Amino acid sequence: MNKAITVSNITKSYPGVLANSNVSLEVSEGSIHAIVGENGAGKSTLMKILYGMVKPDDGSISIFEKITQLSSPKDAIDSGLGMVHQHFMLADNLSVLESVILGIDNATLKNINLRRYKSEIMEVINKYNLNINLDKTIDELGVGEKQRVEILKVLFRGAKILILDEPTAVLVPQEVEELFNNLRDLKDNGVTIIFISHKLDEVLEIADEISVMRGGVMVNTVDSENISKKELAEMMIGKSLPKPPERQSSVGDLKILSVENLSASNDDGKDIFNDITFDLQSSEILGIAGVEGNGQRELVEAIIGIQEYNSGSIRLKDEIIDDLGIRERLGLGISFIPEDRQAQALIMDMTLTNNIILGRQSLKKYKTKLTTVNLSNATTASESVIGNFDVKTPNANTIATALSGGNQQKYVVGRELEDNPTLLIASQPTRGIDIGAQALIWEKLRSTRDDGLGVILISADLEELIGLSDRIVVIYQGNFVAELKPDEITPEILGSYMTGLRK
Repeated sequence: MNKAITVSNITKSYPGVLANSNVSLEVSEGSIHAIVGENGAGKSTLMKILYGMVKPDDGSISIFEKITQLSSPKDAIDSGLGMVHQHFMLADNLSVLESVILGIDNATLKNINLRRYKSEIMEVINKYNLNINLDKTIDELGVGEKQRVEILKVLFRGAKILILDEPTAVLVPQEVEELFNNLRDLKDNGVTIIFISHKLDEVLEIADEISVMRGGVMVNTVDSENISKKELAEMMIGKSLPKPPERQSSVGDLKILSVENLSASNDDGKDIFNDITFDLQSSEILGIAGVEGNGQRELVEAIIGIQEYNSGSIRLKDEIIDDLGIRERLGLGISFIPEDRQAQALIMDMTLTNNIILGRQSLKKYKTKLTTVNLSNATTASESVIGNFDVKTPNANTIATALSGGNQQKYVVGRELEDNPTLLIASQPTRGIDIGAQALIWEKLRSTRDDGLGVILISADLEELIGLSDRIVVIYQGNFVAELKPDEITPEILGSYMTGLRK
């Protein structure tokens, strides 16, 4: 087969880090080629080089067997290569049609010619069976539909090669199946797909070939039909794929949190969540399952104090906290792992030691008699997190941006558990991290839960929800619609409740 991409001896280094070392890769035209590896293996750097976002120190890239210089994403797009990022780049107030056209031929909302492009876009939709309504606004779409819009955007710009970064991270099983059907249709129409994922079951199902990276080096490329999940995991990390172990519930008697009749609306008066009531006990993990955009993010932010609510009440142990601000709530023992570690949990150009203090400035251990920061205690706490959570870093004075995504996440989780909280709210605690880091975080959540911690767990990984939770509630269109026992359901059953197919 002809080669869509040929990467030859690509090398890229940063201060103290060799991100890619003589990496070579061949991707056949009209194939689905997966790239897997732990966080820090070099996948992201290689994809950024392919998309013109990063310039390599050495090596060459050929696209459709022509050596190509990629100095920017525009160069990549002009060469027929498009990228769909893990976090969608869509404005909620725009229509699908506007979102697809925006930026083409310098089009803006003022000069955009909708009629001119609509029929051309419909040709692309029909050719690739994408099933998208151009007249809907982005905020009316589900997560799977938004992803199809992102794919449509790059196809309409002439992409013949697609890079998909963790495309199933936020999808329920039914949406994954629909995505895979779309990808097979794209492949049948000659589109080449590079599929980046940590989910080995999905990689084995969808990919023709799988390339494994480890430590900045391309370890091997194998046919998906000739390798097992166990073999693939061992090739990546040197050990078998971990799973949340089965356990018997040991929920405590102490009520950690009570939420009663909580409701909130947005600036337009539209309900975000409505009449939410639940309790959380000590030594309990309560899983909240829901497709993104159904109110779960705002609900946990209401508990923390970020999101205002119209009515209802929140009680932490014996204290009503409705009138308390974020700092006061954190001071009472609430810890929060946000869904976006880089935007919400870390200041990326600050050291790890400085990041340990964020939101904890008022704690006695981090203050001196002169009310300045006690850097000695902060450094000790930071080094404790680094050791307990196996964070790969030279030292506590390393800036956060120098760490891989998985090590950033381990540090955030460790920080939130460092001061022995009463309540932990964990939103997507293992999103986008490798299976080794995932196993460590699972272990820490279980052990601290067993020590009496109350945990609210929000995750798009349904196996994670089922494996870790003592019970699961499902939120759909801002309402709790089901309470389920984890040992009685499958990801497919849970997904059917999340999408409204089962009530």
